[in-house]
Amino acid sequence: MKFTLSWLKDHLETDASVEEMGRVLTDLGLEIEEIIDPAAKLSGFTIAKIVAAEQHPDADRLRVLRVETDEGEKQIVCGAPNAKAGLIGVLAKPGDYVPGLDTTLSVGKIRGVESHGMMASEREMELSDEHDGIIELPSGEVGQKFTDWLAANAPDKIDPVFDIAITPNRPDALGVRGIARDLAARGLGTLKSLTEVQIEGKFASPVNVTIDDEIAAKAPFFSGRVVRGVKNGPSPEWMQKRLRAIGLRPISALVDITNYFTYDLNRPLHVFDVAKVKGDLHLRGAKAGEKLVALDDKEYSLPEGAVVICDENGVESIAGVMGGAASGSQNDTTDVFIEAAYFDPISTAATGRALKINSDARYRFERGIDPEFTLVGLDLATRMVLDLCGGEASGPVTAGDIPDHSRAYRLDTDRVVSLVGMEIEDTVQRRTLEALGFRMEGDMAHVPSWRPDIQGEADLIEEVARIASLTRLVGKPMARPQPGVPLPVLTPLQRRETTARRMAAGLGYNECVTYSFIDADAAALFGGGGDEVRLENPISSEMTHLRPDLLPGLLAAAARNQARGFADLALFECGPVFSGGEPGDQALRLTGLLVGASAPRDAYGSRRPVDIYDAKADAEAILSAIGAPAKFQIDRKLDAWWHPGRSGNIQLGPNRLASFGEVHPKILRELDVKGPAVAFTIYIPNVPLPKANVPTRPALNASALQPVERDFAFVVDSDVEALTLVNAASGADKALIESVRVFDQFTGEKAEAQMGQGKKSVAITARLQPRDKTLTDAEIEAVAAKIVEKVGKATGGVLRG
Repeated sequence: MKFTLSWLKDHLETDASVEEMGRVLTDLGLEIEEIIDPAAKLSGFTIAKIVAAEQHPDADRLRVLRVETDEGEKQIVCGAPNAKAGLIGVLAKPGDYVPGLDTTLSVGKIRGVESHGMMASEREMELSDEHDGIIELPSGEVGQKFTDWLAANAPDKIDPVFDIAITPNRPDALGVRGIARDLAARGLGTLKSLTEVQIEGKFASPVNVTIDDEIAAKAPFFSGRVVRGVKNGPSPEWMQKRLRAIGLRPISALVDITNYFTYDLNRPLHVFDVAKVKGDLHLRGAKAGEKLVALDDKEYSLPEGAVVICDENGVESIAGVMGGAASGSQNDTTDVFIEAAYFDPISTAATGRALKINSDARYRFERGIDPEFTLVGLDLATRMVLDLCGGEASGPVTAGDIPDHSRAYRLDTDRVVSLVGMEIEDTVQRRTLEALGFRMEGDMAHVPSWRPDIQGEADLIEEVARIASLTRLVGKPMARPQPGVPLPVLTPLQRRETTARRMAAGLGYNECVTYSFIDADAAALFGGGGDEVRLENPISSEMTHLRPDLLPGLLAAAARNQARGFADLALFECGPVFSGGEPGDQALRLTGLLVGASAPRDAYGSRRPVDIYDAKADAEAILSAIGAPAKFQIDRKLDAWWHPGRSGNIQLGPNRLASFGEVHPKILRELDVKGPAVAFTIYIPNVPLPKANVPTRPALNASALQPVERDFAFVVDSDVEALTLVNAASGADKALIESVRVFDQFTGEKAEAQMGQGKKSVAITARLQPRDKTLTDAEIEAVAAKIVEKVGKATGGVLRG
């Protein structure tokens, strides 16, 4: 958002300096990006007078000047046709930097004659594009600073330009008046009253307006009036200077007026040439295949359902975005229809994004302009058209209703301390809100229509603190309610999350932080993509939905790394996933992803492709670190993005603690990831917390007696899971059996040839740990017999002969 100092002073009566304004604007949240002060780069130039001008001895177009300066008489060679004795102009001395030439002067020789400086033109001073001759001043004293002369005689020539960054929540600051209002509320001046005008219609508008019921929510209000007998042409010099200063090219009076109101009062307008409009103007949704040549002379294929302004000829304008070239005003335009409307921000943003049009109107409508100012802005614009272009105006025509944005919130003056940490008097708080346009009735603050960002009581406190200046905040130590060790700040879940992150990093994973938004296709692959998690105003087409899982972001990161030559990856992310759009529809998870080959596991640096057991081992390590029980069950009922038969859930009864396994090949193909790829997900909140007053680690229960190990090989059906066999063996004697593990498995055609069709052999080792006395052979054999019995009942397996 750009504006000049003189433009600002149309709305703000102030004597503040440019530097002070820049500091205060940034402090108010309207951050200064740049202040262009022409006076700063002209401060070294002085006024001089030509005493004599003689022809150069060796050049027909050059003159040798004797110039009276503050340092005495100087000789200067000049080629300007208007250089003559008695002329008062601007002197650039050797050592001065000339901005229009981007050079620093030095004493030089031109055709053998020394020149000690130059007499400058307006283009060389960057005051205009004029370069036909040197500056010729009507007055001025020799040695006087040129900037002082400009300040007294032509202040518009050195009008400073402010360029500020506007955050999306401050659409009111997209007009010069809104910025002036903030400065006045801070006390940097007085806001001038805006004179509203009443335009008396001389005739009924020959152009009427209507709105389709289907798009009434997208375009709730449309108004305008005809002005006939106008004379279009160049706009006044003062308007052209302001538009040029902010980077806009003056076109004609009618177009410049609409641009001026856009920046001055944040009121986008459009002007139709009535001679080119057939019938009435009608707002409707665009039909499939409709096209429009816009004012930028580009043809656009309109997205179906986008709000457009039409007449009997077809589409004439893209509502809230850009007008059409066919019905735009020209120099020979005599009758115009001035349009002022209010369009829905989200609809306007979607249309502009689909067409890739970035216009000043779209920029304002999609952030939310003042709906109550629509008709007032129409009258003010009509008044300016009548003043600058002549003609007579019709009565206004309207369609729809101005949306009701009235709302009020209670001002709790004590909350400024608890929310912000500042102490501000009650009367100051009320006076601040009134200066910003709020209407106070008792403790209720009625929000002005130009502030769509104020949505609650806390926003009132924020406004009070912003105007008071957050630089007044003083750091204070937090009060300690009682002596001693303070209570922990982090919750058990937060501590557990930190532990899980550290453990994953310790296992060699690199942490990723990906966007919580993904595209609809990727979300659908992981059970999401519904309307309940679709964003109304997405950043891009690749960020339209809240993520249902962490894997899409990690797989996308893996694909990008593989495309750059990094094939072996170990990535993890800890963050929320979403099942809906409400605050409670999210869950905390940690997901790890392994792609390619594993890290070296021995001194020889051997590597192998990652497999399901890498993911399972790392998942178990993280679960152990955050306090999960050592014994659990494995369940095979997984989500569709896991490879069936090569994945599992770690569960405690119905409570799922983690999922692990290979990622489904279809998912890898869709996301362009080259396998193998295995992953795990830890459902951190599902891990049960330890009971109160119970230490997180059990007491050491070591035994000095020698453990005993016995091996068993069971013949079972090929579909029997090894874990079922291990669990059965572990339950044979819980007092003596310390652990059971699988050490071999014999499957395939050779196994079936020896043991029968559909059979396999699973070998386990049971470790017995005596506590009171050394075990006898009979006791060991008794435990072994129980293991065989338990496994037989659970799996139907028999000892392999």
